[in-house]
Amino acid sequence: MLDRLTSLEVFAKVAAIGSLSGAARAMGLSQTMVTKHVAALEARLGTKLFHRTTRRLSITEAGRSYLESSERILADMEAADAAVARERVEPRGLLRVNVPVVFGTRQIAPAIAEFSERHPEVTVELGLNDRLVDLAEEGWDLAIRIGKLRDSSMVARKLAPNRLVVCAAPSYLAKHGTPRCVADLAAHNCLGYTLSQQASAAEWLFGADGEIRVQVSGTLRANNGDALRAATLAGLGLARQPTFIIADDLRAGTLLALPLDQPEIQTSAVHAVYLPDRRPPAKVRAFIDFLAGHFAPDPPWDRGLF
Repeated sequence: MLDRLTSLEVFAKVAAIGSLSGAARAMGLSQTMVTKHVAALEARLGTKLFHRTTRRLSITEAGRSYLESSERILADMEAADAAVARERVEPRGLLRVNVPVVFGTRQIAPAIAEFSERHPEVTVELGLNDRLVDLAEEGWDLAIRIGKLRDSSMVARKLAPNRLVVCAAPSYLAKHGTPRCVADLAAHNCLGYTLSQQASAAEWLFGADGEIRVQVSGTLRANNGDALRAATLAGLGLARQPTFIIADDLRAGTLLALPLDQPEIQTSAVHAVYLPDRRPPAKVRAFIDFLAGHFAPDPPWDRGLF
């Protein structure tokens, strides 16, 4: 079956040159193939597009009408191809980015102004939620994932480390004492994060690869890091928080980092993930490159802490 778009291109070229053989030479096709394309169009339309004699070829009235429509279709296709090609090389268009709520609010949203100044033809749609979205089904161009990535067919690029810290308000420590080792955590009110991909709210992981599992309990569990931060600042208990949430509190001394006898996980990180594509659109590459540069060599929230 002949490709209909190619048939339109052949028809338009024959009409422009006025010759089957001339159209064949211009398009790098055989005259037989050009004739087949024109014949296929005529059979589908049920009418002649050209008058043919041994000496000349001329377009019919039906052919002239069809040529106008064909040229509009071909022009639209060329414009569409050009638009897609530009998007591959020039950052432009709508960029849909899905980000965890607290990280998006605290670290991504403030950086959008600088990105937009660099790439004014890109409109960013920032989706904030803490569930793992399906990029393909929900139409996201990329997502920011925090923690240890699950096995996935998506392409991932590490943007920054995600450092975790056990912390408490000075008022809590003054009243309940300071834990010195992970075993001491059992005697403290440990506030749990319920959306952790690596452990439950009742289990904190330590060690470079999270191999040390410590059972904890407390009077508050939440699915939002800012809620846990607020409760920790109020002196309710200990929390294990990423520094992108509590860095300013650590600098101000309103929260204190608690050095314990086991190291924090070293494999947790902030990643940009997107669907496999041999060459993703320029808007996706530009945003990921921007974030990688914005967070390097150390993410802004960690500077001066370590």
